[in-house]
Amino acid sequence: MNGRKSRRLVWRTASLALYICLCAVPQLKAADLYDAAVAQHGRSAADIKRDGLDHPAEILRLTGIKPGMQVADVLAGDGYYSELSSYLVGPKGRVLSINNAAFDGWSDGDRQARLAGNRLPNVQHETLDLNDMHLPARSLDAVLLIKVYHDLYWVDAEGTWPKIDTNRVLAQLAAALRPGGVLLIVDHSAKAGRGAADASALHRIDEDYAIKDFESHGLKVAVKSDLLRRPEDARDRISYKGPMLGKTDRFVVVFRKPLP
Repeated sequence: MNGRKSRRLVWRTASLALYICLCAVPQLKAADLYDAAVAQHGRSAADIKRDGLDHPAEILRLTGIKPGMQVADVLAGDGYYSELSSYLVGPKGRVLSINNAAFDGWSDGDRQARLAGNRLPNVQHETLDLNDMHLPARSLDAVLLIKVYHDLYWVDAEGTWPKIDTNRVLAQLAAALRPGGVLLIVDHSAKAGRGAADASALHRIDEDYAIKDFESHGLKVAVKSDLLRRPEDARDRISYKGPMLGKTDRFVVVFRKPLP
């Protein structure tokens, strides 16, 4: 009797181990997809250096972007995330790398080098007026807004940045997402309760304000991550230059467009 019990215990343990392994296979494949994008041959030294700050495999994994998808990288700058997304969506997918004229001007050389010689054939660069992007309805599986959402509220006293109707921009992005599609936002944290008040002076924005902003356009919070948190950041200095460059507390939120 004891021998039979022992054999049953061994069999059940082995079966459980096999079940766990089989269940883990899809997750391993998904993880490999994002790690492989970061490890892709031919990425620039500058991009590889940036990886240590942005943790792109972990961040993009939250979105579930996969082969064949249609992705928009909004205010993509030099296209760091556009390139990574291009490896994720593969030859049957497409990445729309969107800048306005100002962002094009700030990133011109690096962006052109990234796209030269049809290096990323599934990436389409567009220079658009954000207030009128004319994105087809339900055409996108994912939208990326990486450290640029606050710029939608930036009022530039020097006149180099156009006036943006933030509500109109967000409405266009929400409409362009397919039901079930996702929108990823990563941005520099402002102090709680500051709303969009620090967008111009500090290039920061309040996380709770951002969540309410996107929820007002019908999107729902799907995932949050503390991966880019820096609790030592007092959130009272400008984010993109000086002593806080690369040292800001950043919030990460993935929204999903509900199914009908």
